[in-house]
Amino acid sequence: EVGILAKSYIDQGWLIPDDIMTRLMLNELKGLDRYNWLLDGFPRTVAQAEALDKQCQIDTVIDLDVPFETIKCRLTARWIHPASGRVYNLEFSPPKVQGIDDITGEPLVQRDDDKPETVTKRLQAYDAQTKPVLEYYRKKGLLKSFSGTETNKIWPQIYAFLHTKLPDVSQKDTATPR
Repeated sequence: EVGILAKSYIDQGWLIPDDIMTRLMLNELKGLDRYNWLLDGFPRTVAQAEALDKQCQIDTVIDLDVPFETIKCRLTARWIHPASGRVYNLEFSPPKVQGIDDITGEPLVQRDDDKPETVTKRLQAYDAQTKPVLEYYRKKGLLKSFSGTETNKIWPQIYAFLHTKLPDVSQKDTATPR
């Protein structure tokens, strides 16, 4: 039920409201205090960050500083095969035949949240809400930023940094992004 509600916000280009997102995330984090974990896209607002800080001890926040145009180009070029979840990108991993899944020959679709107008709205909302979160963690001395436009150039820097935070993680498990 909460997932359907969250999807309705995403499909309209809106971010999921704090109370819904915070409830979902904090419930998932219960019992993980003895593990190392990484959150992607949460917290997105200062209210979410404050709620997270009350339940968990955060030791590092990573900011991927990628220009919005780069993100927009990647997302709007993304097409999927709904039945399998296979993802294609028209820029760097296109299907052999435009609009057709390589394996089944079935049509590809663009998710509603990957359409240009939706991506633009989401990026604008993200920017407005996230800058204060970055400042919140910067003031706490927890923020580490990585800038760039290409995964293969940013990832080695992130990997080296994470290795200093989690030196016991095997290279086999973390050598390539997933």
